[in-house]
Amino acid sequence: MKVDFHFHLEEGPYSLQWLQRTGRALIHTTNDNYIAGKSHTRDWMDQMVQMLQKRMEQGCFHEDWMQRYLQKGRERGIQRFGVVDHLYRFVECKDYYERFMLLDDTPLGRLQQKWLDQVCTCSIETYMKAMRKIAEREEELSIGIEADFFIGGEKQLQALLAPFDLDYIIGSVHVLDGWGFDNPEAQDRFQTADLENLYDRHYDTVKLAIASGLFDFIAHLDNLKVFGYRPDEVKLLPKYREIATALSAAGIGTEINTGLLYRYPVKEMCPSPSFLQTLFEQNVPITLSSDAHFPDDIGMYLDDALKLAIDTGYREIAVYKKRQRSVLVIPLGKKNSV
Repeated sequence: MKVDFHFHLEEGPYSLQWLQRTGRALIHTTNDNYIAGKSHTRDWMDQMVQMLQKRMEQGCFHEDWMQRYLQKGRERGIQRFGVVDHLYRFVECKDYYERFMLLDDTPLGRLQQKWLDQVCTCSIETYMKAMRKIAEREEELSIGIEADFFIGGEKQLQALLAPFDLDYIIGSVHVLDGWGFDNPEAQDRFQTADLENLYDRHYDTVKLAIASGLFDFIAHLDNLKVFGYRPDEVKLLPKYREIATALSAAGIGTEINTGLLYRYPVKEMCPSPSFLQTLFEQNVPITLSSDAHFPDDIGMYLDDALKLAIDTGYREIAVYKKRQRSVLVIPLGKKNSV
């Protein structure tokens, strides 16, 4: 039983690299042998330009773009889908990020202000309307949001999310002390950081996110390792136990997220195997996610994630609908190949 409950429709910033990556996704999700196999001719390029133009005109919430995720996912054996987008993409939520991110006249502040302006470009109303229309026909689709947690922002976040009929809300921590630590252009801060102290503060923030009661599950628990900066993991084991205990007490789950494995230098899933073992010992529910940002990445390494879950001892995978969690039994002995 394979599910993917954390994939995104778009991200930005809108660079030439983003345009190239979008073109690659179109090629890999188009049922046209000419497009897929006859590259580098003028006719092929004319068709690619037309496809990119159509994609830009339609936007990422159009059913055509979403169907590429669903089709590719089904080809890879996915049976239940959960689409999310980052809260920072939505203009209604920009002031929430402006309140807590460092956006001052320092190199980091200017970098992050530029990034926020580039990615915060659409309306959550547009997202919800488009996804609900698709979900009316696609019963296996759940609709969610990935919302950053900031200490002191609980009431504002609750008010932002309250009007929307979401199937689930993912909580995540990407920012510490105003610093978006997973931004490749800002990773130099790791080089001078006290890593043990940094990880302590990260997990203290995660614990507060768990205790807030705002989220159905918490994403990529150890994504602070994104660029490979991590103290000896033995020193992190007490923090793993604290997080597992907090999740268990709150009755909420987490995910095995493969995104860091194929998209970032650390080349490891979230959580690490030892962290996952600690979560299992505390009966913390898990779901599976590829954290894909393009349709050809949906389901990436979910076979490995599922095997890791089984080897750890898990026999159920969580899914979400109408803010309720249910579980699917993993059919042991059957192949779940991508």
